[in-house]
Amino acid sequence: MKKTAAKADSYEDNKARARSKEVAIRTDLAASHDVEPEILYYLMDDDVPVVRQKLAQNPNTPFKANLQLAGDENADVRIELARKICRLLPDMSGQETAWVLEKTVEVLEILAEDHLSAVRSIISESLKDTRAVPKQIVLMLARDVEEIVAGPILEYSPLLTSEDLLEIMASGVAIGTLPAIARRQDLDEDVSAEVVASLEVPAIAALLANASAKIREETLDQIIDQAEAMEPLHEPLVMRLDLSLRAVRRVAGFVASSLVDKLVAKHQLSPDVEKELKTKVRNRIEKTEQFIQIESAEEDGKSRANRLWKAGALDEAAITDAIDDKEQIFVATSLSLLADLSAKTINTMLTSRNGKVVTSLCWKAGLSMRLAFKVQTKIAHVPRGDIVNARNGIEFPFTDEEMDWQLSFYAD
Repeated sequence: MKKTAAKADSYEDNKARARSKEVAIRTDLAASHDVEPEILYYLMDDDVPVVRQKLAQNPNTPFKANLQLAGDENADVRIELARKICRLLPDMSGQETAWVLEKTVEVLEILAEDHLSAVRSIISESLKDTRAVPKQIVLMLARDVEEIVAGPILEYSPLLTSEDLLEIMASGVAIGTLPAIARRQDLDEDVSAEVVASLEVPAIAALLANASAKIREETLDQIIDQAEAMEPLHEPLVMRLDLSLRAVRRVAGFVASSLVDKLVAKHQLSPDVEKELKTKVRNRIEKTEQFIQIESAEEDGKSRANRLWKAGALDEAAITDAIDDKEQIFVATSLSLLADLSAKTINTMLTSRNGKVVTSLCWKAGLSMRLAFKVQTKIAHVPRGDIVNARNGIEFPFTDEEMDWQLSFYAD
């Protein structure tokens, strides 16, 4: 009887504290773990945000109050509630908590759609590596428009399958999150291929640096096709352990000599192969130096190209004749004028020995694919296996967007 009376006194005391004009008293009450649920529920409507914030932190706050707090106008209240829910969720299991789990998930779903990215990012970071969360919430976070929210889930969540990732990528991921996908452990070949197809350099670099990612040989070939013009990919390619000897030779054809040394050491290449690769580098450097040397005869080529340009007579026929006469400087200057790119940029493109880049340059200059083939073979000396051929005999084989993308890495 005394116990019941004491309990009643305590309840009445707490009711009085909940109505107190002292904020500190109400704040302490909201943080208490020994207060009756209905008292905590009453405090949910307190005008002072700090009281509701303590209520949001309290694990004993009833689910109905949590549900209302999930829509609280104060961001700090929602942030504290998000932290609490994420702490509670992994510990909920068993039939006896099924109802509570359902209501907790309901609150979590509201917070996962909060208009404030800070709230959603707390949910994402807290749940990124757990299985104790409904998959629909993980998918919701993975599709978020903010990198800070989607990134952790895309990189770590064990609930996302390869099929999920492919679907998410197909529908469009948040800007900046492709590298997160590329860093996932044990990424499969299909997802790796989609990362490469995105043409996003940071994502491809992250994929190459991910030793656990499985990459098909044909996908690596696609990376190497583009990598010559993308210096950030050079070192990640060199450090990739699963390069075939054929791929190693191709990479050595355009990376710096210091990276060729790393390539030799990383892949434990034989002395004969090492000698072959270093000879290739020396020859490449010599050809580049020869090409960019400025002599008096070259200056004549520049003057003639500029004269024809001013007269409106710099056309495909003039460039074709110059190619046949091996007038490299005239051709380079003509391309610079027609494509509106600096002479330095043109020289870099022509010495890249990259058929796709040279073809895109000719397209930019308004020249035909037939002439682009001549520039590749007679001026840029593109290797036979890398020469780009016309489609249907006369058409450029790439879309305008693809050629713009090739040129974007050389923009003045």
